[in-house]
Amino acid sequence: MSTSPLIDRRHLDFVLRDLLDAGQLSRYPRFAEHSRDTFDAAIDLAHRIAVEKFLPHNRKSDLNEPQLVDGHVRLIPEIGEALRAYNNAGFTAVMADVDKGGLQLPFVIATACDALFAAANLGTSAYPALARAAANLLDAHASDDQKRRYMRPILDGRWFGTMCLSEPQAGSSLGDITTMAAPQADGTYKITGAKMWISAGEHELGENIVHLLLAKIVGAPAGVRGISLFIVPRFKVAADGSIGASNDARLAGLNHKMGQRGSVNTFLKFGEQDDCIGELVGQPHHGLGYMFHMMNEERIGVGVGAVQQGSAGYLYSLRYARERRQGRHPDQKDASTLPVAIIEHADVRRMLLQQKCYVEAGQLLCLYAALQVDRAQDADAGVQRDATLLLDLLTPIVKSWGSDSSLKANELAIQVLGGYGYTRDYPVEQFYRDNRINPIHEGTNGIQALDLLGRKVMQQDGAALKLLFAAMSETCLLAGNDVELRGYAQQLQHGMRTLGEVTLGAAQRMAAGEARAVLANATHYMTALSTLTVSWLWLWMAEAATRTLALDDDFRAGKRQACRFWFATEYAQLAHAAQLVGGVDRSALDMQSAWF
Repeated sequence: MSTSPLIDRRHLDFVLRDLLDAGQLSRYPRFAEHSRDTFDAAIDLAHRIAVEKFLPHNRKSDLNEPQLVDGHVRLIPEIGEALRAYNNAGFTAVMADVDKGGLQLPFVIATACDALFAAANLGTSAYPALARAAANLLDAHASDDQKRRYMRPILDGRWFGTMCLSEPQAGSSLGDITTMAAPQADGTYKITGAKMWISAGEHELGENIVHLLLAKIVGAPAGVRGISLFIVPRFKVAADGSIGASNDARLAGLNHKMGQRGSVNTFLKFGEQDDCIGELVGQPHHGLGYMFHMMNEERIGVGVGAVQQGSAGYLYSLRYARERRQGRHPDQKDASTLPVAIIEHADVRRMLLQQKCYVEAGQLLCLYAALQVDRAQDADAGVQRDATLLLDLLTPIVKSWGSDSSLKANELAIQVLGGYGYTRDYPVEQFYRDNRINPIHEGTNGIQALDLLGRKVMQQDGAALKLLFAAMSETCLLAGNDVELRGYAQQLQHGMRTLGEVTLGAAQRMAAGEARAVLANATHYMTALSTLTVSWLWLWMAEAATRTLALDDDFRAGKRQACRFWFATEYAQLAHAAQLVGGVDRSALDMQSAWF
């Protein structure tokens, strides 16, 4: 699989085995039936299906976006064929319990498999990803009867699922949603309202679609405190689980997107005929908390999908640069000599090396965060607590830095191909278009930054940040034994001190009533902490690659050189971003609307 168009398998194995030691998860009772061999087998199977069933129609689905025909959404047939292969292999229920028909694999292994499907075809992979996340939410918060009637058909691959949050007038401001739920005598609710930007909201891929919808019960408190979560199926579901008539959930239009065109995106209206029935999940007014179970899973999924689009572009541009011959070295004056492969040009190598830094660190970041989901099941309460804190802190970084940096990688891939990269004859322009949504959906990156600085780093007196710094310090200690890496370890330690001071100062200013001024620089804080985190990941990879004797010399040298490049070219962002946060720059906050 070393020549795979989807991933560098050497790097993936290095991350899972040598860095994260994913094999040790088999000591957990939940994963006791698994081993490193079964984990590898799942990844191999995912790769085969991704290459054979997902990758071949990636371009076709881009050129033939969903169409509304006679009131139904028509997709190219290859999407359904790919999803049948995906489901038959068990990936719809990859994390579900064995007694529910699942494979009961760890989240980190499921994430590695997801990465392959995302790299092959991000649009098609969205359908099962949303369905599985919906099933996971139901498993965590729904009643036993709701699980039987709604979750099991999703895990069986017969039904699909969505998350219905945004509304045309509210966007990400969920406290302003106006979709209402009126209690009925039988315990159900009548739903009325509209939802926008609903991925996989209408199609014929399955027998039913389970919409997980946020609404306010009549008389609920204002704002987010009044939000409840409802199951609103496309077709009504009887007590015995059989499918009935339409549930008055109507497709009002399709959104025509820049990328990921194979994934249908919809505008839905509920209850126009006063016949849309919803079932409450859990307790009234707790809906947003329940929905975060799905949203956080999807945010990691966004980061994974984004990084894999960056990776696909990197691997393609790398192969192209090795094959494309053009120009000569600056000191070659003889025009009769053969042109060199463009990878011989220093600036092309710079662009390839920058892509490598983004995508390989991004893959480790995503998988490290995914591992915390599994570690949260440890028998030790302290390990559970620490894993949960780290996951909360890392999730906005995975989503935000993962999508921002991989988009830069896509730009560089296009640049490596030059004019050819700008044409549809080569796939790198589609990788960019498919990736461009990722800094926007599941909470824009600006919202992620506000969440990171305004809540995640501050909760429990900075406990999560202290845990992250402890992991960084452990790597610095090991790297201190390496003459070349010692200087990078010292830079990382200095960065931790700088960011620790900035974070403390931000907390003090917000407590003193300067929240607006501090949070105006939340994006700069995200840049600073992301840069520090990725610096740690590259130091970790370089140090571990040096100690892992089973690795070949070229692989080891590549990791060390990428680490060197990162600290030489990217690390400096930390100090500049931290200065803006620490100095509470008010430029954007004080800029008046009329001045633009």
